[in-house]
Amino acid sequence: MSGIKGPDRAPEEKLAQWIRDYQAALLRSCYLYLQDRGLAEDAVQETYLKAYQHWADFRAESSEKTWLFRIAINTCRDMRRSAWFRHRDQRLTLLVANLPRKLKEVVLLYYYQDFSVTEIAQALSISQSSVSGRLKRAREALRRGMGGVYEEE
Repeated sequence: MSGIKGPDRAPEEKLAQWIRDYQAALLRSCYLYLQDRGLAEDAVQETYLKAYQHWADFRAESSEKTWLFRIAINTCRDMRRSAWFRHRDQRLTLLVANLPRKLKEVVLLYYYQDFSVTEIAQALSISQSSVSGRLKRAREALRRGMGGVYEEE
């Protein structure tokens, strides 16, 4: 790749700078998009690889940061469109649907309806500690069902 020429520095130097300057922010953004730390780390690596490979194409019409984040977002979109990701989402949906009623209720209210623990306790006429316990058991069941790849927020 030594034949690639960028606007001002060799791509290897730029890559090292991008990693120093943007790795944490890219990882946070990819994680928010993909909701999985391992996939987010893969997306960041793929982002750097694509940026390195296309360094000569960078026209400086935007900042390098903007360019990198656009690559990262597109990489995340591609990952979400993949059959594996769709399968993973479908699998999680089926696992939630097959939870025992008491666990399914709290999961649906907490994760899908954005209720707080207090609101769930009031809606189901149970204590907040019961809600927390049910959420914990549900997460454990989902984690087991997903083969350990389910990660909490």
